[in-house]
Amino acid sequence: MATFDFATETSRITSRPAIATRVVNTISNVYRAWKNRRAFYRLGEMSDAELADIGLTRADLHVAIDVPFGRDPTERLRVIAADRVDTIEDLARKMT
Repeated sequence: MATFDFATETSRITSRPAIATRVVNTISNVYRAWKNRRAFYRLGEMSDAELADIGLTRADLHVAIDVPFGRDPTERLRVIAADRVDTIEDLARKMT
């Protein structure tokens, strides 16, 4: 009987840090998404030439903003810009 009580207490003790870690990670992810969303809105204030300098277009911003609130739109922009760079590099290789 003493062994059973110890086993039950041990599982409860080890699960508490895991729950706390998940809560902290969730709060951290939401904060990061909020912060990146604020930076994303600053991209909308840039001119088309400035956006082109970083490999984006105004249409890319409209595509990326369609993600749900808890998600980070800058992740979508990163994928769009990376795909565009890969496509441009592929075209350059074909021409040479």
